[in-house]
Amino acid sequence: MSGPDGIAALQPKDYATDQEVRWCPGCGDYAILKAVQRTLADLAADPAKTVFVSGIGCAARFPYYIATYGFHTIHGRAPAVATGVKLANPELDVWVVMGDGDALSIGGNHLMHCLRRNLDLNMLLFNNEIYGLTKGQYSPTSRAGLRTPSTPMGSIDQPLSAGLFALGVGARFFARGVDTQQKRLPEIFKRAHTHRGASLVEILQNCIVYNDGVFAGITERDVAEDRQVHVQHGEPLIFGKDQDRGLRLNPSTLSLEVVNLGDAGITEADVLRHDEKNRVLATLLAAMEPPTLPVALGVLYCDPTSSYDQSVHTQLDAAKGQAPAGGLQEVMRAGHTWTVEA
Repeated sequence: MSGPDGIAALQPKDYATDQEVRWCPGCGDYAILKAVQRTLADLAADPAKTVFVSGIGCAARFPYYIATYGFHTIHGRAPAVATGVKLANPELDVWVVMGDGDALSIGGNHLMHCLRRNLDLNMLLFNNEIYGLTKGQYSPTSRAGLRTPSTPMGSIDQPLSAGLFALGVGARFFARGVDTQQKRLPEIFKRAHTHRGASLVEILQNCIVYNDGVFAGITERDVAEDRQVHVQHGEPLIFGKDQDRGLRLNPSTLSLEVVNLGDAGITEADVLRHDEKNRVLATLLAAMEPPTLPVALGVLYCDPTSSYDQSVHTQLDAAKGQAPAGGLQEVMRAGHTWTVEA
């Protein structure tokens, strides 16, 4: 059996390197690594045409553990380096791995321009709402009031939402998953990979040392079904242990609200259906937070358009087509030239 490029089909273990994986025992990064290796096997990814680029942080060790090409770069600059990799080698499948501080603080500017330009990159944002590598300072996604070594009296910052940031700067694909959801996460990664253009996947990842249990209110077994809505394009936004709760648009406030099916004659027909091409709906979904609203997981927004790298190479091909025949001298003497008289 072989993959689409004729290479022998590989198993997830074939994408693991001989390097010792060094994260804290119980770190959510292990689960994400496992999901990525599963994804690459399902995609029959050619290791010789696959590159993982990272910045700085716990998540940035990722390229050492994937048996493809990899580049551990500098803080916040992974999107910039990946841009060069993709433009110079358009045939490569380029993945970018970032933490929340790496992507949204030090590298916020680079991520913004990468998303709005719509380069064909698969970007994974590990969000644990803390700087783990540097021993637990608060990050751009930390919640107000969080006590850390750099905020001993509690953070007074309002946290940045990765989803609202991405949609606000013009991203064409945004999805969200949870590190421990091993059946759902590879499917989200495969959707991101299929998307031609910049795809950003936020992964809610537990840091067991410096922010343990930060997502427990969403992911613990006894609350998960009432605190998560898994969105599917074209399907009603229904959730809950008994699948009896739904999301409806309140026309007076233009906001989402939870309704109970069966109350006051409310039926499934009254519940919104997910439209992943609707940026307004995606923005409302990305902003939802417990306890009043569930957290939206899955592909919140996907509306493809031409990618930056496609447009660059179209212009290059056009320029080459207009270049005069001959050697360097003919090129140098073509177009706007002039002679300086003595």
